[in-house]
Amino acid sequence: MKRPISNKTAHYQVAILDAGAQYGYDIEQNIKRLGYSATRLPFNTPAKQLEPYDAVVLSGGPQSVYSEKAPAHDPLLFSLDKPLLGICYGMQLINQSMGGEVARLKTREDGFTTVKVQTKSPVFKRLKSTQEVLMSHGDSIVKLAPGFTTIAKSGDIIAGLASTNRPIVGLQFHPEVSTTEGPAMLDNFLKHVAGIRPTTTYDIKDYEKTAIAEIRSTVGKRQVLAFISGGVDSSTLAKLLQAALPARQLHLIYVDTGFMRFDESKQVQAMLGEAGIKVTIYDGTQQFLSARTRIKGKLTRKLTEVIDPEIKRKIIGDTFIQIRADMAAKLGLDKANYMLAQGTLYTDLIESGSQVVSGHADTIKSHHNDTAEVRRLRTAGRVIEPLRDLQKDEVRLLAKYLGLPAAIAKRQPFPGPGLAIRIICADEPFVPPGHQAINKELALYGGDRLRANLLPIRTVGVQGDQRSYSQLVGLSGVASWSRCITLARQIPRHIHGVNRVVYVFGDNVDKSGISVTPTHLTPEVINQLRQADKLTNDILQKHGLDRTISQVPVVLFPVSFDGPGKRSLAIRTLITTNYKSGDIAVPGKDIPEAVLDELVDTLQKLPGISRVVYDLTSKPPATTEWE
Repeated sequence: MKRPISNKTAHYQVAILDAGAQYGYDIEQNIKRLGYSATRLPFNTPAKQLEPYDAVVLSGGPQSVYSEKAPAHDPLLFSLDKPLLGICYGMQLINQSMGGEVARLKTREDGFTTVKVQTKSPVFKRLKSTQEVLMSHGDSIVKLAPGFTTIAKSGDIIAGLASTNRPIVGLQFHPEVSTTEGPAMLDNFLKHVAGIRPTTTYDIKDYEKTAIAEIRSTVGKRQVLAFISGGVDSSTLAKLLQAALPARQLHLIYVDTGFMRFDESKQVQAMLGEAGIKVTIYDGTQQFLSARTRIKGKLTRKLTEVIDPEIKRKIIGDTFIQIRADMAAKLGLDKANYMLAQGTLYTDLIESGSQVVSGHADTIKSHHNDTAEVRRLRTAGRVIEPLRDLQKDEVRLLAKYLGLPAAIAKRQPFPGPGLAIRIICADEPFVPPGHQAINKELALYGGDRLRANLLPIRTVGVQGDQRSYSQLVGLSGVASWSRCITLARQIPRHIHGVNRVVYVFGDNVDKSGISVTPTHLTPEVINQLRQADKLTNDILQKHGLDRTISQVPVVLFPVSFDGPGKRSLAIRTLITTNYKSGDIAVPGKDIPEAVLDELVDTLQKLPGISRVVYDLTSKPPATTEWE
């Protein structure tokens, strides 16, 4: 149902109730870019407090609407005379609250999906009847609420609903991220369902003044210590700090963790110097290799002995904190009063499940800038993070506005833990409970010329706004890339123990020849990946693909396909704007097949390498990094 256009002359206000969505900020960002004022609020915000708003959006979230852990909401929410848009979890909550039913089906949907929409619906006005959208859900609507009609379908699954007598719309997919027509759908809801119009402007240039003012008011006369990696986030932070504070208050440190890429420390120092950012170099190689930490009071093994990716991340994060303390002492800073500045983005916080941005978000992976110690310092008011409300695309715009060179502003992201999280560690094969059932299901995919094998390691993913730590599947044999990509979409939807699919170059894989080579973060293994990473980036730069493909991690993983003792390399491509969702670079379209062949031939010749694989999985269900 469409609401008549409002005659209100002030800024139109949109409330976003956050149920713990990984994409909650993307909703706000898109609505602001469309020209509306938008505010994220706790999901349990009382209905009375929503009275001043012109429309309400219910975000996605990691819980099921029927779960005891489902975020609480005011029961009067659905009695409000307000236009409502429910996204993913929000749609399911609307349906259940209005008398419909939601349940977990055998098939889940993660990643890019084709849906059929009713173009007569106001939310799809002037759009094509077939849309490519992003899904991330395990639950589905099994019975439509009375007074509602279906406005979009994904096969037999309801992908959109609308009330027949109230301005209420639900979308199972995420129009706020990485879809061409997503912004148009949001705009259509606000204009043609809610009956409001844009009245504001959105300009990243305004952020500079706000950030500088925040830094000055928060820091005062205290000393500030910041780690600068040379990436766009920390370099933009450095420029803001330099603009806000006198040089005597500011201490910028570059830490070489020993997990850096080939010659990276020299290159970063040169780039930062060109940008007018002077840093002190700290060599932490040996400190990181021997690092340990305490988790729930128990001392971990050394980083070189650890397998679990979350423990690796926590050790690395806590080691950064220890280096911070060491540098503060060396610089003579007041240890009880100086401030830590970080180039933390919203993306880092929401993936870490930080209470700073959401009370309901699931932890996808712990970021090194959101450890327990950092959270303690935040509570004490000793952390300044002026970029915490931005995402990667916005930071790039701000970096360009601040005058940072293109080598920094357009640099491909490189994680703080570096190559340490691009090495999948293992002592032995991982064999999941029910692996025989999974293998039986996998046998249904492929055919005579294409095989699908369950590989004996796990990787990190994000499914239904939750972290998954699940199996890897390798396709091998002869098939078109379109066929392989289709299978990579289908397999995680139907086999819940799988979150990532790769294509294995070379001969058909015989599962009897698959083995795991014990792998840890030792200098030999790190150098093996460092060499592969350099060769890959040299080839990408030669062909100009380092600018057209958003990110290309190279992953070393402990699987040998043709007898014991070797490891394999994965080429993971991602095309995205905000780095929270995205799709692969499609061979023959986004990356020439001749270049891919060159990459595979070059990497295959490295000593100790069994096979090269190409990651076929979008984000979601897989994360950008493998852990």
